[in-house]
Amino acid sequence: MDVKGEIYEGLLQKNAEDTKSGAGQYFTPRPLIQAIVEVTGPKPLQTITDPACGTGGFFLAERDYLVKNYNLDRDQSRFLKEETFRGVEIVDSAARLCAMNLYLHGIGSDESPISVGDSLLSEPKEHFDLVLTNPPFGKKSSYTIINGDGKAEKEKQTYERDDFWATTSNKQLNFLQHVKSLLKINGSAAVVVPDNVLFEGGAGETIRRKLLEECDVHTLLRLPTEIFYAQGVKANVIFFDSKPGRGEPWTDMLWIYDLRTNIHFTLKENPLTREDLKDFIACYNPKNRHERRETERFRQFAYDDIIKRDKVSLDIFWLKDDSLKDTENLPEPDVIAKEITESLQTALVQFSDIYEDLKAE
Repeated sequence: MDVKGEIYEGLLQKNAEDTKSGAGQYFTPRPLIQAIVEVTGPKPLQTITDPACGTGGFFLAERDYLVKNYNLDRDQSRFLKEETFRGVEIVDSAARLCAMNLYLHGIGSDESPISVGDSLLSEPKEHFDLVLTNPPFGKKSSYTIINGDGKAEKEKQTYERDDFWATTSNKQLNFLQHVKSLLKINGSAAVVVPDNVLFEGGAGETIRRKLLEECDVHTLLRLPTEIFYAQGVKANVIFFDSKPGRGEPWTDMLWIYDLRTNIHFTLKENPLTREDLKDFIACYNPKNRHERRETERFRQFAYDDIIKRDKVSLDIFWLKDDSLKDTENLPEPDVIAKEITESLQTALVQFSDIYEDLKAE
């Protein structure tokens, strides 16, 4: 079964490399997933969900972690197969890929643990111990309507939910709120988010402020560019724990690991590997994350200082970019060209959002 599963997973990765027709948009780099799973440390009999599960990469890494790190008894093995995982995927074809991927790895029984739909539409009926996810990046949520003249128009899509802190058409901010709502008290989450989630004003500021207050937001991993199949993505991983209500903020200290500054990857020639994430795992200190030490790339920032920042921005960096020091240290021309391309693509997405907003207004 493991051999068949590995073959299928390999085919998915090969398919993802063809960004025009493959599943690249649903494929998170496996070394990144494995590192996230290792530091969050799933445990037997925990319930786990991914509200944007794609082809099931997080589920498989969690399954492998549990099998390798615990001597599961009969009841724990049955729970792992039938009750541990629940996933939602909005694209039907990707959901089928995920269901088959899990089945070939021994997950699922008569009923598939994967459902098809928009996980943001309503409040969750079930809560979980662990939520690890890489929600879809891209433009703000919208849908097409046909007006009285027969012309197609774009309408912004917002989600009116009583459990959300703010109403917004930014789907990444909505997913962050949704992940919080999925957690049990003291449950843990790791969410891959684009840079704009860290600094966007308005609803973004409200959501960051409430997240810092109501959860223990303890770690942020700044990811390098050129590790996702979607081009021009600058992303991060936010780690936080859900907490019961109280009068004081739960976040005390946010630790940030910078894996981006002066680090360059490519999808094929120099891809991200597990070795590249070993130092982050060591700094995270999953055995006791309350005993951490600062390094050149790992720094701590107090809640009281963060809350005073403009728009409560979490877009914090301290390392100097070597390429800005002098011309002798400039990266190779192809690296510079790729960075320029990423910046232009990111700007194009942002201008497209502005255009859609103006047109809607």
